[in-house]
Amino acid sequence: MDAFVLSVFAVVYLGMIAGKIPGLALDRTGVALLGAITLVAGGRISLEDAWRAIDVPTIGLLLGLMVVSAQFRLGGFYSRFTQRISALRVTPGALLALVIAAAAALSALLSNDIICLAMAPILADGCARRRLDPVPFLLALACAANVGSAATLIGNPQNMLIGQVLEIDFSRYLAQAIVPTLAGLGAVWLVIWRRYGGCWERQTEMPDRAVQPFDAWQTAKGLGVLAALVAAFLIGAWPRDVLALAAAGVLLMNRKMATRAMLELVDWQLLILFASLFIINHSMQQSGNLSRIIEHARSAGFDPSQPAELFGASVALSNLVSNVPATMLLLPSAVHPLGGLILALSSTLAGNLLIVGSIANIIVVDQASRLGLSITWRDHARVGGPVTLLTLAIAAAWLALLV
Repeated sequence: MDAFVLSVFAVVYLGMIAGKIPGLALDRTGVALLGAITLVAGGRISLEDAWRAIDVPTIGLLLGLMVVSAQFRLGGFYSRFTQRISALRVTPGALLALVIAAAAALSALLSNDIICLAMAPILADGCARRRLDPVPFLLALACAANVGSAATLIGNPQNMLIGQVLEIDFSRYLAQAIVPTLAGLGAVWLVIWRRYGGCWERQTEMPDRAVQPFDAWQTAKGLGVLAALVAAFLIGAWPRDVLALAAAGVLLMNRKMATRAMLELVDWQLLILFASLFIINHSMQQSGNLSRIIEHARSAGFDPSQPAELFGASVALSNLVSNVPATMLLLPSAVHPLGGLILALSSTLAGNLLIVGSIANIIVVDQASRLGLSITWRDHARVGGPVTLLTLAIAAAWLALLV
């Protein structure tokens, strides 16, 4: 084994677990970028090979969809949509179901992280105005965004990666994933209803905040482009990354929204994290370290290429290093015909267990904190734990039928 590459790999993934390196102000993206730089500077991978290690189609798909979502944010769609839902005169249980359905549907098409960032503050304010406790609805938003994003290959970053690298058909994946996704959303409603039923009311003061004004034309433009994009994905005749970038190009040709404003909403941190991890994992493969580790695991009776082992490893690693790094690690082992589906469902649904298991969870908790609402790890675990167990059980049963 190449000890230098292995040590860099170990430090980076320990940083993924801890979220930082003690004594330094590095977050997960910084840790991954520093690891990639160290491998280039240490001569273990040339700069040219580092560039080639980055999966450009995946980066392109992510970038294109982020620009599409920026159109909706700047057009005020997310704010107006969330305000309308939270203002509906329905029972708390019905409102909970509407929040879950809305978060899931939007996350399946526009990425769960962005949906949580846009909806959380508006939803909390709407609940406060109705004298409802915002916490259960915010937890529903996070859980439903995670579960709903599992339905498509564009619902979250790890699914985009899986779909691009394994070249999975968009419509076929949707047909296979929709059943456990819908059943999982029912489980989210049931868990939160049982946890908070009868204790919905709470007097909460929300700070004043600026809301993006609604622009009907820009929203209609975004909806038209998104509908055409999803239709093209379903037809499957063109590369998804090219389609997403083309959609972004159409939306950037805008007389009202400045390019700078739209690009400021792109998650450059996530794109750098992806690029850095591509380089690090490629170095592990080229050094032979990864194949030796897999061989040791197989000799010990654990074969990650088998469906059950892949499912279990994905669940465990997703809660150790977060689901994107876990997916990158396990992608080479997803050789089973249903490997992509197994990896996508397990890594996504596992993200509800802990706050750090998914970026969507972290975003909701952070947004709540900024509004003066406390969601502790215990609060999250009391909902996220049962939701994770139920949704993973549903997914496992469904995959057993397919396998």
